[in-house]
Amino acid sequence: MPTYTAPVKDMQFLLHDVLKISQADIPGYADLDTGFTQAVLSEAARVAEQVLAPLNAVGDAEGCKLEAGVVRTPSGFRAAFDTLRQGGWMSLDAAPEYGGQGLPYLMHTAVNETFVSANMAFNMYQGLTHGAYSAILAHGTEEQKRKWLPKLVTCEWTGTMNLTEPHCGTDLGLLRTKAEPQPDGSYRITGQKIFISAGDHDMAENIVHLVLAKAPGGGEGTKGISLFIVPKFLVKEDGSLGARNAVSVGKIEHKMGIHGNATCVMNYDGATGWLLGELHKGMRAMFTMMNEARLGVALQGYAVAEAAYQNALAYAKDRLQGRAVTGAANPDGPADPLIVHPDIRRNLMEQKSFVEGARALTFWGATLIDRAHNGDAAADGLVGLLTPVLKGFQTDKGFEMAVQAQQVFGGHGYIEEWGMSQFARDARIAMIYEGANGIQALDLVGRKLAQDGGRHVIAFFEMVKAECRAHDGDERMKGFTEPLKAASRQLQQAGMFFMQNGMTNPDAALAGSYDFMHMMGHVCLGLMWTRMAKAAYAALDGGADDRDFLKAKIATGRFYMARQLPACAMHLARIESGSDPVMALPAEAF
Repeated sequence: MPTYTAPVKDMQFLLHDVLKISQADIPGYADLDTGFTQAVLSEAARVAEQVLAPLNAVGDAEGCKLEAGVVRTPSGFRAAFDTLRQGGWMSLDAAPEYGGQGLPYLMHTAVNETFVSANMAFNMYQGLTHGAYSAILAHGTEEQKRKWLPKLVTCEWTGTMNLTEPHCGTDLGLLRTKAEPQPDGSYRITGQKIFISAGDHDMAENIVHLVLAKAPGGGEGTKGISLFIVPKFLVKEDGSLGARNAVSVGKIEHKMGIHGNATCVMNYDGATGWLLGELHKGMRAMFTMMNEARLGVALQGYAVAEAAYQNALAYAKDRLQGRAVTGAANPDGPADPLIVHPDIRRNLMEQKSFVEGARALTFWGATLIDRAHNGDAAADGLVGLLTPVLKGFQTDKGFEMAVQAQQVFGGHGYIEEWGMSQFARDARIAMIYEGANGIQALDLVGRKLAQDGGRHVIAFFEMVKAECRAHDGDERMKGFTEPLKAASRQLQQAGMFFMQNGMTNPDAALAGSYDFMHMMGHVCLGLMWTRMAKAAYAALDGGADDRDFLKAKIATGRFYMARQLPACAMHLARIESGSDPVMALPAEAF
């Protein structure tokens, strides 16, 4: 069975050496000293390693079952959910006025990584609840906040998001679920939703569904969509639970992975719901939840890869296979361990350099979200720009790294008892849900680059330039700054190609959008590795004790800059080939 150890040391390096959080001018960060974050992360690590990780294979093997209209979660899930609830882990960054602990979003992110790595399917129950909490906090009335948020914060009640229908996924303008206004101000919700993660289960007293539906007078397309709060059980005036609402589970989907999470078909048969936010402006309210969910999925991309990498590394050190070409590394044994072979090293270094770079990018993104929550418009714009990059690039690469980890095991990686198959199967969904990655690329190129007159992407390029200029004359940093400069120039060149050709031939831009998303992902990780190298050199110069850790960090970064960042040149060549190679065949010729 696979094992997992939370990378607390690496997280602490990021928080305090790279991001220097306790010195940051962000409300709440001054309290995040080394001792505090160490205590929180160490306890989160204990829960992840001892409570959640042992249930990962259990959830995969057992799955969820629908019995007489009730969804039963796998063995041990209810007790584990109680453990997280009692420990207050679901409420870390929630507002104190609703029972939360009021910590920055950054701490929620760091803790969440350990829980996802340990058991992705399990963590989705509370992750979706956090999204529902955020949507109601941002768009609910004061009465709605008082009614729903305290129980969502504690996870006594959990939440979902209901968008997709059998005939429409991304194109929500086609949805058919209807909302009929009632004299008392409520609505009757009728329709069917599919692919609803955590749609029903036996771990909470109530489930608060946020449902997109069309109310009368909204017109066609997405402009006619509204968002509604539709609970599994109606709630009385005193806060106690009343009658069962007219919402039920049609079936549980049989999926490739994340078996421990109940992915449900939800039937609404005149269920009672209440408008959340403004009428006919439901997409705005839902995107509060969706954008948070996309950042959570970006984290899933590298968090599952982290767990897979740890097991691949252990196997590579233990499994004896062949001899090192430079001479026996294990002369007293029948063969050398796998890790002596250069191609295994390449495989492991690709995993390690991606995971550590993606963690840095995600943590930095969390600091931007904390700034945005405190009214920083520039940070908010940068988060909007980076969200499709984080979600698309990190989940694509996360799945790729999970497969590479499986490859280290050879034939054993294909055998279920070793557990590597589950990592690959679980990671695969992250490329699809919360907006398939092709949609993320279209969002990036079609909307985000030009948003606010291109101000945010220009700010990003200036940030990269400033980072490189800061190390002028430092010979040690040339292995980072020179590749980063080259990749950034290539990314800008790709952007210019879109500007010059996109208006006359939109296909030219859209055909290259996926490559651009990956280019930008690589540049983002190059920026992160440059910052990590700077911090590691500074710590070495300051006489830090853990010199091996810091030297390994620098070597890993150099690998990324030398072996991964050059992919930008390939992506640029693809982009500049235009749309002709992509669109040449008529549909009937396929």
